[in-house]
Amino acid sequence: MWAGIAAQTRDSKNLDVAISIHDGTYSTDYAATTLQLEEGQLENNAGVVSNHVLETLRQFSHEHVCKFIGAGVTVALLKDVPNLCTRLWLEMDIIPIVCDIKPYVKEASATRPKIKHARSGLPSGFVSGTDTPISVPVVGQVDNSLGTVSNKLPLLRTLDEQADSAARKCLVHFGPGNNPRLSIGFKNNVEVSMAGKIHLVDDLEHFERSVSKGTWNSVVKYADELREKKVKIGFFSSTPQGGGVALMRHALIRFLDLLDVDAAWYVPNPSPAVFRTTKNNHNILQGVADPSLRLTKPQATAFDEWIQKNATRYWFSEGGPLTRGGVDVAFIDDPQMPGLIPMIKKARPDLPIIYRSHIEIRSDLVHIKGSPQEEVWNFLWDRIKLADLFIAHPVSKFVPNSVPTDILGLLPATTDWFDGLNKDLNAWDSHYYMTELRGLCAKERMAQLDWPAREYFVQIARFDPAKGIPTVVDSYCKFRKLLEKDGITNLENIPQLLLCGHGAVDDPDASLIYDEILELLTREEYRSYARDICVMRLPPNDQLLNAAMANAKVALQLSSREGFEVKVSEALHAGRPVITTRSGGIPLQVQDGKNGFLTDFGDTTAVAMHLYHLWTDPKLWGEMSKFARENVSDEVGTVGNALSWLYLAAVFARGEKLKPHGAWINDLARKEANEPYPPGEPRLPRKDLHVLA
Repeated sequence: MWAGIAAQTRDSKNLDVAISIHDGTYSTDYAATTLQLEEGQLENNAGVVSNHVLETLRQFSHEHVCKFIGAGVTVALLKDVPNLCTRLWLEMDIIPIVCDIKPYVKEASATRPKIKHARSGLPSGFVSGTDTPISVPVVGQVDNSLGTVSNKLPLLRTLDEQADSAARKCLVHFGPGNNPRLSIGFKNNVEVSMAGKIHLVDDLEHFERSVSKGTWNSVVKYADELREKKVKIGFFSSTPQGGGVALMRHALIRFLDLLDVDAAWYVPNPSPAVFRTTKNNHNILQGVADPSLRLTKPQATAFDEWIQKNATRYWFSEGGPLTRGGVDVAFIDDPQMPGLIPMIKKARPDLPIIYRSHIEIRSDLVHIKGSPQEEVWNFLWDRIKLADLFIAHPVSKFVPNSVPTDILGLLPATTDWFDGLNKDLNAWDSHYYMTELRGLCAKERMAQLDWPAREYFVQIARFDPAKGIPTVVDSYCKFRKLLEKDGITNLENIPQLLLCGHGAVDDPDASLIYDEILELLTREEYRSYARDICVMRLPPNDQLLNAAMANAKVALQLSSREGFEVKVSEALHAGRPVITTRSGGIPLQVQDGKNGFLTDFGDTTAVAMHLYHLWTDPKLWGEMSKFARENVSDEVGTVGNALSWLYLAAVFARGEKLKPHGAWINDLARKEANEPYPPGEPRLPRKDLHVLA
């Protein structure tokens, strides 16, 4: 369901509030209330109005057993109740879309051309395709009980019409799966939050309360500097949705908009052929591709031509972000985008360029002469080496030694505590999404989750060859055998296993891996447990994954190769103990024996034992859950991430040449802001980290 919410002042002490309910086809219900306000008490009055709106929607939702997806909020109402959108999102999981609904119908003018129409059966005197009349004389008697209505535009819109219009305008911004439509604007600028129409969190105090005082003060310092100097920041990455980079950029741009920092994000037009090449490169660098797979010259040429075509058409053309007068600092994400760096250096030699590498690079294989890894890395490094800074995940042996230490800085991947993936869902919304999940299972004829009657373990990850999904299946089946040895065979006392995720736009491997897992479950050793293993490719709905994680007993992440896995951070933030491997940056996130367990990849016996102990020992599970929730570092959230980007932009905008020498960017930012880490503040470990191979 969708809602439209409008209000108008009757006098200094009374406000009329109207709520229109829409089922996606037509308006189905309507309510109007006059609220009594206290003169001059703006904050208290805003609370009265927002409480009324939320309670009305909540009551309707429970009485009619329905879920509100979105709500249109008029600009006039938002001015009077500035926290309404935030409360709709955080308390009721309703996506608020702000609509500029005028209280009157405008007359056609030179700036609003007359509308053409082509209908059959028009009355005599009007021909199809002619100008729509501005006003038509009222013919016949008018019932005086209806009041006097002017026969000329503009006409006043009544409050119920405003609410209904807000509901309809809200609805058009949703696409397949009831998700907000992705908006790509001028010069392929990603218009985050529908170019500002969607207001998830309008109150900076929520972000301030989510981090330490030192982190927040540092963010404010650099944001103020960039704002005063009117510095323009540009981010460039390959895809606007689906992968971890896109999730981080959406969250970062939303937050920077609240800080009033001038930042924009650009993406190229997608190319399936190039994305197949970039995914191959990804797998090669991680060492999970077939040894015979190589980057061919035609593929490399097509790769470069794709970047050149997009850059020339969108970013170097008149009004583009990389022309003179465009961005002041350029951040390049992904191994898909390094071809942009030489073009920038040629067109604007003085523009600072920061490149971020987010995937694991098998440095041991890169240094083997003639290996596929060496070929791919040399191709990329030939372009990346022109950047002013190389940002990498803080993972040992993650960076080939061809990268000079003086330009190397460390920055982990992050997630957002207020987006659909991580915010707290109330019980009603959580049950709604779990019911949706069971419905999707039934649609795909997949094993059904019996939650809440039975609990479950979960691994949420892309269907990717490096995510270790077969080892998750094997670990779970060994766990079941341990229970059988103890005589625990009643299914009501045995948890199930959920394997789920959704793919990125530039990830063509998902279907292949998904099919492999389904085939795996038909093997003799796993067949008897297959009815309790649910394998699902889920639609791109963040709250669906949120509910799946928050309701799980234990989270698993058994990757063979990994960067810095944000799903581990999300699981810990939700208070889920994590059993994982010592791959990539995961050992920095999981404190073995405190918030989870670290295992060697492929040691499914150890994983099964840890599952057994967490399942059979409630005290152990409770202690780990509490420690996990209370010891998440600011560095893995949006605010901590923004601190690093703001610091880098501020330093390079001053004309300084930063030389990190392998330092954490967050540490450099806190040091310059004179905000040292106090004792006890959660931080990712710094010891025994050797990033260069």
